[in-house]
Amino acid sequence: MHTMTSQTLDSSQVSKLDLLTKKNFKKLMPLLVTVYIISFIDRTNIGMAKESLAADIGLSAAAYGLGAGLFFLCYAILEVPSNLIMHKVGARFWITRIMITWGVISMLMAIVWNDTSFYVIRILLGAAEAGLYPGIILYISYWFPQKYRSRAIGIFLLGVSIANILGAPLAGILLQLHGLAGLHGWQWMFILEGLPAVLLAFLVWKMLPNSPQEAKWLTEEDKQLISDVIKSEDVGEKSSHNDLRSLGPVLKDAILWIVVLAYFTHQIAVYSLSYFLPTMIHSYDAQMSTVTVGLITAIPWVAAALGSWFLPKYAVGLRRSKMMASIGFLIVAGGLTIAAVASSNLWIAVVGFFIAASQLFVIQSILFTFPQQRFSGATAAAAVAFMNMCGLIGGFLGPTVMGALEESTGNKLAGLWFIIGAVIVGSVFVLFLKYRNQSQVSDAEPVA
Repeated sequence: MHTMTSQTLDSSQVSKLDLLTKKNFKKLMPLLVTVYIISFIDRTNIGMAKESLAADIGLSAAAYGLGAGLFFLCYAILEVPSNLIMHKVGARFWITRIMITWGVISMLMAIVWNDTSFYVIRILLGAAEAGLYPGIILYISYWFPQKYRSRAIGIFLLGVSIANILGAPLAGILLQLHGLAGLHGWQWMFILEGLPAVLLAFLVWKMLPNSPQEAKWLTEEDKQLISDVIKSEDVGEKSSHNDLRSLGPVLKDAILWIVVLAYFTHQIAVYSLSYFLPTMIHSYDAQMSTVTVGLITAIPWVAAALGSWFLPKYAVGLRRSKMMASIGFLIVAGGLTIAAVASSNLWIAVVGFFIAASQLFVIQSILFTFPQQRFSGATAAAAVAFMNMCGLIGGFLGPTVMGALEESTGNKLAGLWFIIGAVIVGSVFVLFLKYRNQSQVSDAEPVA
């Protein structure tokens, strides 16, 4: 039987699919990126509040590192159930629910008064936000055929970079509100940065279709073409179950475990930098204001944004994807090595962080094409969530180790060597990745 894929369409259908993909990018990605910007600001803004929390509630570096990591405890445990629920009830309702609960709990960070309350609210924040990232990665697979997917995920991951570009300077400004209405600056920061999630949830409810079949901007013919191509590519293994039992095929897939291990090392790097970069920048000049720290912290994330915008579209096909991911990991290691040995020179360190950050979301966008290529249906939902869940253990481990190494050595850069070792291991793992159906995705021209 002849199957229709994005590689076997005739030229007019290819042109039409390209146009539909561009239209769907414009309609969906700005909203999805904005959602992720706000979620990442709310998840990582404690990085800018670290020293204020130490001064006002006596939070130690080790307690901060543990609290930063505890976010991932419930977040990780609830990833798979959350994604299976979204697969069942639809993205529109579930993403709206996630946003309202995380926005409210993020604002409650303003009431922390000691280590324990800090830990509890970080755990609740993780539980509230669980499923957002894998849910949107799954949602992207409903709209974009395989060859466009790295590009779509790369654009979505712009949210992390933009959050770090905007979040650090914005937090620096909000911390200056110290004393207004009797509140600390960090309390104002948590309140004013948590509120947009609740407000944006109503826009998501109004504007986000569950699937192409609900999109008002597509004709019936458009919907059919997208549906036919995505169904024809939906050749991955699937379970007959729509609950946690759909995870069975995922746990038996050796290649998926390699993706998971690579992503684990990647998340150690991403979250260690997200939570500790402001502290590392500040360590070069204790007199630096919070606004200056925020502005300098933003510089490496500009590189991350440029990387996630320009490079993932070239990751077409297995050979090229593996090469780009492996080299990307090594570039991260090289950049962090420059920062680690920069000693007292802030700007050499910033160049090192800039180089390292440029590859972070190129690697991530490539890795997340593998679960959807190897599985379909509820099993694909479970695979994406399981991969993210395991990666989040790296998100817990990285900041926890960074905080412990800073406290034990007194050196705010000591943890960088731990990250460097992790990403070098990641560069080796990706060399062993394989597609389930190699004929399905060729090393074609990059997507426009």
